[in-house]
Amino acid sequence: MTVRTTEAANTWPWSATVCPWQGAARDRAELSVRFGSDEQRPRAGLPREGEQGRAGPDQSSSYTSPDVRARVEDVVQRLGYQADPSARGLRTQRTRTLGLVVPDITNPFNTSIAAGMQEIALPHEYLTVVCEAPMDGPHLPAVIRQLVARRIDGLVIGRYGVTRRDLEKVVASGSKLVRLGGRLETALGDVVRAAETEGMHDLVSHLVGRGYRRIAFIGGTPGVEPGEERFAGYRKALESAGLPVPNELVVWTGFTREGGRAGAAAVLDAAQRPDAVVCANDLIAIGALDTARAAGLRVPHDVAITGYDDIEAASLVSPALTTVLNPAREIGRSAAQLLVDRLDGDGTGTAREIVLAHRLVPRESA
Repeated sequence: MTVRTTEAANTWPWSATVCPWQGAARDRAELSVRFGSDEQRPRAGLPREGEQGRAGPDQSSSYTSPDVRARVEDVVQRLGYQADPSARGLRTQRTRTLGLVVPDITNPFNTSIAAGMQEIALPHEYLTVVCEAPMDGPHLPAVIRQLVARRIDGLVIGRYGVTRRDLEKVVASGSKLVRLGGRLETALGDVVRAAETEGMHDLVSHLVGRGYRRIAFIGGTPGVEPGEERFAGYRKALESAGLPVPNELVVWTGFTREGGRAGAAAVLDAAQRPDAVVCANDLIAIGALDTARAAGLRVPHDVAITGYDDIEAASLVSPALTTVLNPAREIGRSAAQLLVDRLDGDGTGTAREIVLAHRLVPRESA
């Protein structure tokens, strides 16, 4: 049976102020609780269907008797009662949800971020909601608008085509914001980022140290981070080594395997073929391996190929990819922890920035 009440004192046999599920009865909001059969209700001290319940012996008290409390907690356990988060949200003005917006939900790097967020969110009773907003589509503003409309408590978002106006909408809604990269600004929430420029610098310097001199670069979507930061590291490493930046060997494509195939086809078809190809992420690099194999080129004997991020597939392809560890799971954990600290704390304080370390991962491809 379902019992509904807006007047706790006339329905519940215990004081509403200590109801185990902290019902909204104190605020005279509607509350629904399923207790099971007529035979089970008296065990909890509840009236049978059709009978009016009585409040405790002292309705003015904020406490109930240990006996009633014990009976209520026992039936809650036996019937598997679950508190209604929506009802609790009416009182707390919280949904206990955290959002993550990524451009490609199939990219293992993004799924690792989501897994890291959940590791922190669930123990604090927050649910993580993951939304996809492709960079080449119109979905990002709509996704942000819908998340804000559903009163998301906190949002983690990358720089994949997001505008300042989008970020300001999130902040203005009262939701807490963490950006995955970009410059720290007090008005735009906290920042978690990896050392993108430094990581690519170390990778290209590693190639130069191994004797490679004509090094191509395949980036992601033009003008979109982290591709630009990684390109800056590539350029800086070549300049530090006294090598020219071969503009004819710099290609911008998507952060996908298909983008890597197309980009590699362009640079490997150059009049003077590169002896190494640096890719802005591992998916691009795997696509480049496909193209090199189709062209009859041996990696790394004819051309070296490197990735970035160190997703699981980087160690499974043949040859295994030389890459840079970009700690996706730790990025997710750090972002979620910042949100939880803001939401469960007083929500104040200056904006924080967390910069996570990278690590070169040498393997067979270079």
